[in-house]
Amino acid sequence: MSFGMKVSSLVVEAGILILGLLGNGFIGLVNCIECVKTGKFSSADFILTSLAVTRIIHLWLILSDTVIGGFFSYLYVEGKLSKVISVFWTLTNHLTTWFATCLSIFYLLKIANFSHSFFIWLKWRVDRVVLVIFMGPLSLLSVNYIMHGGLTELWMNIYIAHEGNMTSLLDGSTTFRLKTLLLISLTYVIPFFLSLISLLLLYLSLLRHTKNLQLNLMGSSDFSTVAHKRAIKVVTIFILLFIIYFISSLAGIWMSTNLQTYEAVMPVTVISTIFPSGHSFIIILGSRKLRQIALRLLWHLKSLRK
Repeated sequence: MSFGMKVSSLVVEAGILILGLLGNGFIGLVNCIECVKTGKFSSADFILTSLAVTRIIHLWLILSDTVIGGFFSYLYVEGKLSKVISVFWTLTNHLTTWFATCLSIFYLLKIANFSHSFFIWLKWRVDRVVLVIFMGPLSLLSVNYIMHGGLTELWMNIYIAHEGNMTSLLDGSTTFRLKTLLLISLTYVIPFFLSLISLLLLYLSLLRHTKNLQLNLMGSSDFSTVAHKRAIKVVTIFILLFIIYFISSLAGIWMSTNLQTYEAVMPVTVISTIFPSGHSFIIILGSRKLRQIALRLLWHLKSLRK
């Protein structure tokens, strides 16, 4: 890929990442200001703020990795820099995935209504449930570290052998890469299914609630109905973006360890940035508080331009 093409691709990715930084920065800033004003920090505020902060770090890591990989790939040969970025990328990726999953579960327990005693027990202990769900999978983080560390080491070996005969190295590493990608995929399965279950239960709760309203001749919409529909939209878009991110991340890992050209890897990397960047704006639109503050801010900025 020519230098001009690399710069063009980097500009596109940087634009998406900057939007993500602005969106996540807005979420984190609003919640921190509200916490200072009110002296309260709810579970929802904690999840949203933590998600925003970890995503900001994650987006910076993606941008740094893209710049270094495209223009200064020789810096990765020594191994120290690549290992540092790999460790922090694995950590932030794990945290953002599980904070977003906890947000889906929080929506379910706060909004949905079921008469089952176990669900009511969970609903009364929503803060503890979310904490346990987040802390429990930390054991998977060590698996992530081992897998990504192995892939980083493999990439460095392939890069060093690039000028020589590396056919045997690539052939011997295929089985390892497939097994590693399979294990990495398994670490995504649990948050995906938890979010999917949350979405299905929210939908069932909405159907029951709408049916009860119609039976009681109260129409087909109220505040709870609106909350259900808004949460369903947020979780649905999260799942769709998560699937895109999952597929593009695995494709990017496979292509980079297979020593594909920067031109081939770059589009996949750009696609993978849509999830951490775009999901922040879905959260803003799905939150009445954040949406109202964003609209006021946009109106104020528009009035300043006049």
